[in-house]
Amino acid sequence: MSLSLLHTAVLRASEEVEHHGDPAVSPWVIGGLALAILLGMLFALMAFGGGRDHS
Repeated sequence: MSLSLLHTAVLRASEEVEHHGDPAVSPWVIGGLALAILLGMLFALMAFGGGRDHS
């Protein structure tokens, strides 16, 4: 790739990013959902393995 072609590609990519508005789903919602899933999996693991003896 030549330098001018790379420069043009970067400019076009940056223009595409600027034209987009706010995201459809808030990052806080995505983070909260991921946290809830991970905590649910942690509690399920603790509930499943809590009563077993160590070998």
